[in-house]
Order: sequence, then C-alpha cells, then structure tokens
Amino acid sequence: MKKYIIFLLASLLILLFFFSSESGKSILVNISHKSDSLKNYREVKKTEVIEMKYQINKHDSEWEKELTPEQYKVLRERGTEQQFSGKFYKNHETGDYICAACGNLLFKSDTKYNSGSGWPSYWEPAADSSVVLVEDNSFGMTRTEVICARCGSHLGHVFDDGPNPTGKRYCINSISMEFDKDTAKKGK
Repeated sequence: MKKYIIFLLASLLILLFFFSSESGKSILVNISHKSDSLKNYREVKKTEVIEMKYQINKHDSEWEKELTPEQYKVLRERGTEQQFSGKFYKNHETGDYICAACGNLLFKSDTKYNSGSGWPSYWEPAADSSVVLVEDNSFGMTRTEVICARCGSHLGHVFDDGPNPTGKRYCINSISMEFDKDTAKKGK
C-alpha cells in the first residue's frame, strides 16, 4: 500500500511539473477537498477537480460575499441552472456576454443560436483566450467543461454538435453571465 501511495504522489508531481512547464500555468490536482486521506483519490479523480492560477484569484469566502447564492452554486461549485429557466436563453439583443464573477468578455451575440437545449448556446467564444476548456468526467460521462479564463468560474460545457463554421455548441448557464447591451449598433 505504501508503494502505491508513493507511486501516486510521484505521478502527481510529474504531472504538475509537465503541466506547469508546458502551459506556463500552475496546475494543482486537489485530492483533499472531499477527504483528508488518499483512500478517496479515485472518487475525486473522476470529477477532475483542478485548481489553476488565474488573473483573478479569490478565496471561496470572498466569492460567497460577492455572488448571489445561485451564482455561487453555478460559478464556484460547478452547478447547473434549470433547463429553459435562464434569463438569456431567449435573449436576441445585440451585445456582449461577460462573466458574472469578473466581467471578462466571454461571448458575442452574433455567435448565439437556438440549440433547443434549454441553455444559451454559442458556436464560439469571443476570443480563444476568453475561456479555458477542461475535461469533466463527473456524473459517469465525459464532457468538456467551459471555464472563465480570467477567474476560473464554471460557465457550462461545450459539445461537438453545433452549427457551422465551428461545429461547437457552447452550452452556458445564464446565471454565469451578464449582458452588455450594444447601444451603438442600435443608434442610441
């Protein structure tokens, strides 16, 4: 058992070195958020709990003070709002969608489309640097989680069943965003 634990720890260190040297970002695999021991390592590994250093780094207690309870559940605890309930699901105005936690530009209205999924959907982010994509193996399936590149907040997931030109469907929780209406294009 000791050899197994040493092997796991050595593997983690190698992964940490590889990721930090390859991407320039510090990546830590959090194996203690559910347990103080390594016996639950596999359970935690399945959920791919990863903490990265972002431009905006705050303690959970700070986020709890700044966000509504509903926003905190989705943005920081990786929750999901109820299907067809979000304030931006049927929004057709021209403007930008920004992160509700930090104000980072995420998506533009000209990439929004009706996917029928029940959540606002976009075929691409505003810029490649707007979001980070992370493998998510929670709930017995493999998906790709979409995270704000500036503060690390959970936004939703991306799927390979979207329209041209990208074939992507960025399925995003409304509560994770704010809308910045483009009044210049409306002549106001």
